[in-house]
Amino acid sequence: MSAGFPTDEDRLARVALTRVLEPGDEVGGRWLREAGAVEVLRRLGSEEKRLSGVTARRWEGLRARAARACPEEDVEAAASVGARFVCPGDAEWPLSLEDLGDARPVGLWVRGRPSLRMWAVRSVAVVGARACTQYGAHMAADLGAGLAERGWVVVSGGAYGVDGAAHRGALGAGGATVAVLACGVDRAYPRGHAELIARIAEQGLVVGELPPGDHPTPSRFILRNRVIAALTRGTVVVEAAYRSGALATARGAQELGRFTMGVPGPATSGLSAGVHELLRGDGVLVTDAAEVVELVGDMGDLAPERRGPVVPRDLLAPGAAHVLAALPARGRASAQDVAVGAGTSVDDAVGRLYELQSLGFVERHGDVWQLTRQAIPSVFATGGES
Repeated sequence: MSAGFPTDEDRLARVALTRVLEPGDEVGGRWLREAGAVEVLRRLGSEEKRLSGVTARRWEGLRARAARACPEEDVEAAASVGARFVCPGDAEWPLSLEDLGDARPVGLWVRGRPSLRMWAVRSVAVVGARACTQYGAHMAADLGAGLAERGWVVVSGGAYGVDGAAHRGALGAGGATVAVLACGVDRAYPRGHAELIARIAEQGLVVGELPPGDHPTPSRFILRNRVIAALTRGTVVVEAAYRSGALATARGAQELGRFTMGVPGPATSGLSAGVHELLRGDGVLVTDAAEVVELVGDMGDLAPERRGPVVPRDLLAPGAAHVLAALPARGRASAQDVAVGAGTSVDDAVGRLYELQSLGFVERHGDVWQLTRQAIPSVFATGGES
């Protein structure tokens, strides 16, 4: 954990290093921890011996990047879209990111008014397939809305499919959402989500490790997922194939000791195969926001008890229920036969039968009894047998 507030010099050095070090660079993270940002940047601009852990070729590549860095211009470009730079030691820096160790971000570019640190304390990631089904989009939007209504921040990657649906669900409920991008926060990626990302920046937060104007790459998408996992209390995966960035987020969450959850889909759906594999391991099955909050929330945040509909037979006393179960589905039976089937005396069986008659379950025909027509569905809906 960073000690004390960063100086202006340290902050500007970190801004420059977001142009130099790739996200998740653990060697660079070790340099920052051991020497500090100012010294790392100075060494990259000098002719001194290279820092340990990289080849000469890699060192020269980093030095070339450092020579082109203009941190003041990046700060100005970020400010033009309402963004700021947050780094370790700042009051807004989320302490949960420290769990990443040397792979923690050099700093984060944050666009939007709320405090990232405060929002991260009560946040859940909802991630999944870009090419999701209508079912996946519905479940993601429902989770996003349900979590927002319960006061939780919904974090995702701003992508097509599940990510976008989760963001829209939270926004539609008037709640809080954070988009963690794999590019500069001044860029809309994917372009088709320009309006959505602008709305998130207005109502929530848009966050990224890369400096203004920088573009996404496949590796940056994967590395971005570790930030989503570390920021949040848990990760919910809604539709994901075996090879999926969403599963990488879930695995990262597991490694960090966070909760990992999955929404099941059809057993025949390839888009749910990765989720089902997650659920076969340490993932927890969830179907709505209440179940998510029960897992990640405080003590007492319990999901409602789930059960089927109550049928009239459920309200019977055990003795009456046993007598009712002893009557055949079709045909009639004497009180003696019912008593044998219910394991009770004839007198008790007769008394119970009259009780059941008053409730509309049975009818008497001379010395025999039978179920009423309306009683048959109630008896056998709960597994009763003749």
